Amino acid sequence: MSRIVVEPISAAGFAPYGDLIDCAGEPDKIINQGQCGRYHDRASLDFAEGRAGISLFNANPRVLPYRLDMVERHPEGSQAFIPMTHQPFLVIVAPDEDGRPGRPRAFVTEAGQVVNYHRGTWHGVLTPLHGPGLFAVVDRIGGGANLEEFWFDDPYEVVAE
Repeated sequence: MSRIVVEPISAAGFAPYGDLIDCAGEPDKIINQGQCGRYHDRASLDFAEGRAGISLFNANPRVLPYRLDMVERHPEGSQAFIPMTHQPFLVIVAPDEDGRPGRPRAFVTEAGQVVNYHRGTWHGVLTPLHGPGLFAVVDRIGGGANLEEFWFDDPYEVVAE
C-alpha cells in the first residue's frame, strides 16, 4: 500500500484544488459598529446549472493512519466544507490526469479553516479527525448527475509525519 504523508494546509499549496478560507491577516472591512472584522469574498462558488444550497453533514470522526480507497468529484459545482466545531479535519485531493485522479495529496486544516473545492476536483470524503463531525456544506442543488467516484485498485495509507 502506498503512503501519503499529511501536510499542513496552506493557501498556496491548496490553490490547484480550491480555496482555503480563514481569517488570516487583517480583515477587509470593520463592520457592526466596529465590533466585527469582515474577511470578504474568500471563495469562488462555481455552478454549471442549478443554485447554491446549504446542507448539514454529520460525519463520523476518523483516525490516522487512514485507508484511502476512493475519491470523488462534482463536475457541475464547487463544494465548500465549513466545520461547525473548532476542530481540524483531513482534506484529501488529487489532480485530474485525463479524467482519472493522479497521486493524492493529504492536508490537515487548522481549527477554524474552511475548504472550497473547485468544480471537478477529485477529493476524499468528508474526514473529521475529532467529533462531532458537524459541517455546513455549500454546494450545487439541481438536476442531473453531479457525482463521479473513482475506486483505487491499490488503496493508499494516509499517515502523519
